Amino acid sequence: MVYMSEMIQVRNLKKRYGDKQAVDGVSFDVKKGEIFGILGPNGAGKTTTLEMMETLREIDSGTVIINGIDVAKNPHKIKFLIGVQPQTPAFQDKTRVIEVVELFAAAYGEKVDAMQFLRDVDLEDKAKNYVEDLSGGQKQRLSITTALVHGPKVFFLDEPTTGLDPQARRNLWELIEKVRDRGISVIMTTHYMDEAEVLCDRIAVMDSGKIVAIDTPKNLIKALLKRGFSKKQHVEQANLEDVFIDLTGKGLRDE
Repeated sequence: MVYMSEMIQVRNLKKRYGDKQAVDGVSFDVKKGEIFGILGPNGAGKTTTLEMMETLREIDSGTVIINGIDVAKNPHKIKFLIGVQPQTPAFQDKTRVIEVVELFAAAYGEKVDAMQFLRDVDLEDKAKNYVEDLSGGQKQRLSITTALVHGPKVFFLDEPTTGLDPQARRNLWELIEKVRDRGISVIMTTHYMDEAEVLCDRIAVMDSGKIVAIDTPKNLIKALLKRGFSKKQHVEQANLEDVFIDLTGKGLRDE
């Protein structure tokens, strides 16, 4: 893992909906080639923050700079720098999987080896299938590959493993790490704390529109312990998810 200069700078970002200050002065940086997690309870402002960074929502005040480009001033340029994987992928059912990849590439003016992209996400054998025949995990992997066809520098994921079975979930973790290892900055939200602890190089914790803590998972845990936190110690060498995967296998399955 190699950290380089900041790929993203967010400064004093704000967004208001009527009487509600959804995002209230958020600031953080994201380095090239790191996985940056944004955690928080429902309504904390996570998704709104991402949507402003993705040019999907207007920025009330503050700035977002991605690879030296101001998001508010140059939204069109930003769209070619980022890839976005939504929480619920939506594709036309009566389209073959390989055609989906080709269509997304064409939308960016790119001509790609669609089969290689499918191979990278273990969907090569599904190339001729219709999207409607894919499982939830397969649709998530297809969504990831379509978000990467134009070679983005930043990749956004909003709760990517919600609703997936343990095999599909762990496979997606490996895929996200591979994206990071290609030097792409990954920004993700999740409600799974174990997922954030495994994947994220750094984490920002949001509450009521503000960032209340930002650091590596290990440092955040150490800081909690230094404040005197303790709980009943019950250390196990494995958990129920490990049992499930051991008994049923690590391989992905069609649903």
